[in-house]
Amino acid sequence: MRQGMTIGEFATLTRLSVRTLRRYHEGGLLEPAAVDPFTGYRYYSAEQIPSAQVIHRLRELDVPLVEVRAILAADDPQRRADLIAGHLRRLEEELERTRAAVVSLRRLLRPEQDDFRVELRSLPARSVVAVRGDVTLQDATRWYDAAMAELDAAFGPAERTGPPGGRYANELFTAGAGAMTVYRPVREPLARGRIEIVELPPADVAVAVHAGRHDDIDVTYGRLGAWVVEHALAVDGPVDETYLVGPRDSPTPADWRTEIGWPVFRLAPEPA
Repeated sequence: MRQGMTIGEFATLTRLSVRTLRRYHEGGLLEPAAVDPFTGYRYYSAEQIPSAQVIHRLRELDVPLVEVRAILAADDPQRRADLIAGHLRRLEEELERTRAAVVSLRRLLRPEQDDFRVELRSLPARSVVAVRGDVTLQDATRWYDAAMAELDAAFGPAERTGPPGGRYANELFTAGAGAMTVYRPVREPLARGRIEIVELPPADVAVAVHAGRHDDIDVTYGRLGAWVVEHALAVDGPVDETYLVGPRDSPTPADWRTEIGWPVFRLAPEPA
């Protein structure tokens, strides 16, 4: 009496190789419906076709074997969906990191030095509304989004007098954690909740504008730093970023403009 589909027939129906099906069996992912005790032949049922295809897709997405087993063992459809969604989020994050690295490498391999401009400015003392905190570099983007949303909710467009900015301690980059300050200049600074009034001292800064996404903003930082060294200027204090055009202003990343202000002081007088 026939016990089901042979492994060859099952392979044809699922578009999976016999070798792959054997590997799934040995790994405990998909055991045959029956195994002939005398011949060792594997037999599969029609009900196993969806499971085989699900396993194949998950492995194509590099889902670890332990997670594949957990997904298959979950009786609750929502639990299975949550497990798969979690892995997809990790894949998306990995793709984003890969894309950012590719953007930076392309710019480094094809530098456009002629388009790079640096301006020296003397900034006056300013009173701004701000949210401050000690943040890890890994959590910096999430923290920034929450802080900026809080400022936007407290001070509408009519109350703002300029683009928002961020001030970041050097330790945030050198040690992976440090002080972050997100601020907005407004007509009448008022403290409320986490928002406080912060006095930004006067500063001399070397300024460069980064265009587009922040994927390769490290390249702009590097070029600005090289310019600072070349022109006998020394770093003095935290870096400021001013978001002339950002995601809140335009949904098109190509439109975004971030001004980087590197505090400096001159080590040598300007030539006559």
